[in-house]
Amino acid sequence: MLSALGLVGALALLIWMTVRGVNILIAGPVAAALVAATSGLAWLPPLAAEGAPDFATAYMNGFTGFFADWFLMFLLGAIFGEVMGASGAAASVARWVVGRIGIRHSVLAVVAACALLTYGGVSVFIVGFAVYPLAVHLFREADLPRRFIPGALCFGSVTFTMTSAGSPEIQNLIPMQYLGTTAYAGWQVSLVVALFMAVSGYLLLDRMVRRAVAAGERFHSRASDDVIEEERVLPNPLLCLAPLVAVLLVFMLYQYPQSAGPLSALLPAETLGKWALVLALAAGTILAVLVGLRSRAAMPAAFSRGATGAVVAITNTCAVVGFGAVSALSPAFQAALDAVQNLPGDPLLGAAVAVTVIAGLTGSASGGQTIALPLLAPGYLAAGADPAELHRTVAIASGALDSLPHNGYVVTTIRAICGETHKDAYGAVGLLTVIVPMIGLALAIGLFAIF
Repeated sequence: MLSALGLVGALALLIWMTVRGVNILIAGPVAAALVAATSGLAWLPPLAAEGAPDFATAYMNGFTGFFADWFLMFLLGAIFGEVMGASGAAASVARWVVGRIGIRHSVLAVVAACALLTYGGVSVFIVGFAVYPLAVHLFREADLPRRFIPGALCFGSVTFTMTSAGSPEIQNLIPMQYLGTTAYAGWQVSLVVALFMAVSGYLLLDRMVRRAVAAGERFHSRASDDVIEEERVLPNPLLCLAPLVAVLLVFMLYQYPQSAGPLSALLPAETLGKWALVLALAAGTILAVLVGLRSRAAMPAAFSRGATGAVVAITNTCAVVGFGAVSALSPAFQAALDAVQNLPGDPLLGAAVAVTVIAGLTGSASGGQTIALPLLAPGYLAAGADPAELHRTVAIASGALDSLPHNGYVVTTIRAICGETHKDAYGAVGLLTVIVPMIGLALAIGLFAIF
């Protein structure tokens, strides 16, 4: 009982502190310490029984494990975004978009850019860095409230693309190893759900932005923004798209195994997995520097800002991952796992509830899947559940409650990338990345039940 109260209380405390603006590097360990105190975990390794876990080791293993896995990607992603801004490339593309499709569709352009990169395989953690400079210039040109930029970035990254059939994001790939499925499992229902989320989410976002503008909200510049003078000659907008295209193409070339062909001498026969992103971002950054040669004097400062921003962003995420690592050791967490394994009724509904709850507790979509699937998959498959339907349900479910305020990606996007507060920005983010996917999940389960 005490462990359950501690786990729920720690999650509520973490969310409360995050929304109130407490630094996540403080909020994460404090909330994790509450879990440890109510779960009987020793505080330090020397105080733990032999072979027993302890708070300090568990938290730091989670923290440093994520840092080791993703720092290079965060570093290159942040530098790429800063160079795109300093070179004038982001401003050039923004002006071109506004001139071609109109100011009213600036929000759509930001969402579409995020969706393209996400479905192309670029990690959702990196997409925000890459698209943020473009978003700032688009919102400035259209004079839209910048507090909606995090909502546009998150919506385009972690909803209708991240968990859809064919997506190369890990949230769509993890179920394959447990269910023997492919990335296109349940594609018919996935297509319907993705279209629903894309259309309904964009209409909601557009309505929120228009209401804010009607209430008198406008774009507010910051000293840290890349200021592009009206008379400045910007690079050709189509040329400025080359760095973004390069990130996408290089990543895809090195992400998938190659067959014999003209590129076989340059490309490995085996996939590079997530490390393909390092090559892709490096190629994109080099192209962005070349595109902005006229602004080469601003490049050293852009690289410096990117490096600093990357450290802030990844440590924010690590703090939440550490909390999830400690939470997973709680007896209440283990009891919750046992309970969801024995949920009666439709296996799809049981799997959806299990993954949704665990993703919410850990603040991680991939964490919800990797914890739940090894426990649930064998029993559900033995009971006759369709693997493809289970795959798609689990994938969509993982992308709902994972986006609560304490989620590492949410904290990174709102605070580290966009420089906003949860108070100003999370309303839109929560509606678009929690409520819309939850409705999409219900739609998917309903469609599978009918067809």
